[in-house]
Amino acid sequence: MSNRFQVHDRYADGAQFIGGRLRPGTSGRKQNIVNPATGETVHSYELAGAADVDAAVEAAREAFPGWAGATPGERSDALHSFASVLADQAPDLAYAESLQCGKPIKLTTEFDVPGTVDNTAYFAGAARHLQGQSAGEYSGDHTSYVRREPIGVVGSIAPWNYPLQMAAWKVLPAIAAGNTIVLKPAEITPLTSLMFAEAAKEAGIPDGVVNIINGAGKNAGEHLVGHPDVAMTSFTGSTPVGKRVAEIATATVKRLHLELGGKAPFVVFDDADLQAAVHGAVAGSLINSGQDCTAATRAYVQRPLYDAFVSGVADLMATVRLGDPLDPATDLGPLVSHLQRDRVAGFVDRARAYATVVTGGEAPQGVLTSGAYYRPTLVAGAAQDSEIVQSEIFGPVLVVLPFDSDDEGIALANDTPYGLAASAWSRDVYRANRATREIKAGCVWINDHIPIISEMPHGGYKASGFGKDMSMYSFEEYTQVKHVMYDNTAVVRKDWHRTIFGDR
Repeated sequence: MSNRFQVHDRYADGAQFIGGRLRPGTSGRKQNIVNPATGETVHSYELAGAADVDAAVEAAREAFPGWAGATPGERSDALHSFASVLADQAPDLAYAESLQCGKPIKLTTEFDVPGTVDNTAYFAGAARHLQGQSAGEYSGDHTSYVRREPIGVVGSIAPWNYPLQMAAWKVLPAIAAGNTIVLKPAEITPLTSLMFAEAAKEAGIPDGVVNIINGAGKNAGEHLVGHPDVAMTSFTGSTPVGKRVAEIATATVKRLHLELGGKAPFVVFDDADLQAAVHGAVAGSLINSGQDCTAATRAYVQRPLYDAFVSGVADLMATVRLGDPLDPATDLGPLVSHLQRDRVAGFVDRARAYATVVTGGEAPQGVLTSGAYYRPTLVAGAAQDSEIVQSEIFGPVLVVLPFDSDDEGIALANDTPYGLAASAWSRDVYRANRATREIKAGCVWINDHIPIISEMPHGGYKASGFGKDMSMYSFEEYTQVKHVMYDNTAVVRKDWHRTIFGDR
């Protein structure tokens, strides 16, 4: 995949992957895939409608008995092949992700794609370890054990910020556990999700196990969540949309997994390595142009280090290179769309009334004006209850506030509705351990911010949702626990029967 014409040719038959083949949507509405670095339309396709969702769910429903009945070893082998196919296609996947999202090619090459391959390889191994509790005679007269069984058809909705990785996070634990899935990616970034599903087919995963529906949330998304044949919904996206997903899913008593918004605090104590904290703050706030729900967004710096931290972050942000995402020298690409760029700019522009924009706060001029670019931005002097501190911006914007006592720093870190991720910076093990205990977030890093690994869970507290992606913990979302109990006595009349009829 090296140019727009190959993208067009590859998906000329449509951008819906149902039952192992591409087909056009039936909504009657066209969707453009736009390169946010240039504003150029890469491809146009017809969006899915309710009929396409029905067809995908039916394909998944038909494939379920065979896939659920496969042995763990058979599913593991298929997933190992899947990882190998993805590794072979890594350059194309990296290019497509940069093309549709505006991600720097070094990010897609070194983070998005290898992370997805690793995640696939991890679940290939994990598929063999779906075990219940060991058998035991807990009542004395019976042997009990626990089975883990797949739930059925999973309907998942993924966001536009990490299309390839989010496809993997949704699909892999679901199918490793024996479920089948219908995934609805964001309609503006469908390419790598389609490529992911095609790679699954190439690896030998049966048709209908992985289906991709590309449609609008109000139509295809809500129909998928409410579909009576969908047994579970997994959603990653904003908290307001997550609330709507929950309303629809609970109306049909579905299993529900929500990974929602974040506003990650970055707490720097006065004994921290200042330069490490400065570099971590810039990297943690600018990853994926800040379009990351775990990105560092609120830096709380103990007062003795505050001025030096502000100065250091501003200076380092000024060295970040904006440019063509396909240029290996580019550090920061555009936001995913001009709409998202303008949304981010609106937060910063409103903040000028009550805070100081230390650096950035504008779109670049010159050759980048046609793209959805926004300069790395540092804001200081905002109040804790201000919009820019409390609301998820989803752009390359870091807000920095001072604090005095450790109690205050931790209290400020917890003072938003969100609880997805956080970091604390200190050379004191006791301070660090306190931060890991008391900061309410699903992940707390110490002296770093952002790294994730397949073996460890990802998920939030509070308004950031519930349930886990990645790791063995994700199987809690995608399996049904069944207690099986055998009588060991062969006695016709059990002692407990007398509580219902007769005497002892």
